[in-house]
Amino acid sequence: MKNKNNFFNFILVFISFIIPVFLVASFVVLLVESLPVLKLIGLKFFVTEDWNVVREKYGFMPFLWGTLFTSVVAMIISFFFSLSLSIVLGEILRKSKINSFFSSLIEIISSIPSVVMGLWGIIFIFPIVIKIQSFFSLTPSGVSFLSAIIVLSFMIIPFSCTLGKEVIAMCPQSLKEAAYALGSTRLEVIFKVILPYARSGIFAGFMLSFSRVIGETMAVTMLIGNTINITPNLLAPGSTMSSLIANEFGEAGEKLHSSALMAVGLVLLVITFTINIFGKYIIKKISLR
Repeated sequence: MKNKNNFFNFILVFISFIIPVFLVASFVVLLVESLPVLKLIGLKFFVTEDWNVVREKYGFMPFLWGTLFTSVVAMIISFFFSLSLSIVLGEILRKSKINSFFSSLIEIISSIPSVVMGLWGIIFIFPIVIKIQSFFSLTPSGVSFLSAIIVLSFMIIPFSCTLGKEVIAMCPQSLKEAAYALGSTRLEVIFKVILPYARSGIFAGFMLSFSRVIGETMAVTMLIGNTINITPNLLAPGSTMSSLIANEFGEAGEKLHSSALMAVGLVLLVITFTINIFGKYIIKKISLR
């Protein structure tokens, strides 16, 4: 028994050691591989818009814009749907027989591969977007920020909804009964008792979803158009950091080209890591209130 406990303790120590080592190693490798383009272009790499492999000009801004634009808009859209589902499944239908069915359905949706979601977007979302583009006299291609955002929103709803549902269901019954005893309605109990109690867990779900949507690759690559473009027009094509790497890394024959892609991957890693650290800090602050 003692040997078994020692073995499990060793595994835990090994895992807790290897994860930060892996993270630091990934950062160092990306940084070293990024040095050629950073030495040649300098900080202009992060603030210019021109990306031309033939002329050896590399500007990072279009892909940063595309990543943040699609991610933020997708999170805004998914917020209302996922929060509503969390309330319905975690409180209103918590004791209902159909709760388990909808919960299982959400889990199944969350496990659908991103390439399948991309195909779903091509089949069902493209025709709608094409009609909208035609109405505004734009090229009716279907590829656009809007197509990618709709699919991303649908993909991240299950993640934030699942965690939100669990923390809402954990709200103590005594708190709700006390609110009802004071004459509160069901809506008042939900918005003034349950949601304040579960806010840290709900926020954690959205931060995890945001980390996922920032790095989503295949579905975005299939839908966004992969065009170097900085525009707030939802119907225009664009590109993200992950879609750029997926499209060009296999064909990056020149050292400078591969170095530029490594620099994009480095920034993507830093952004994801920063979001997670910031999310944990905010969750801690919310939990202490």
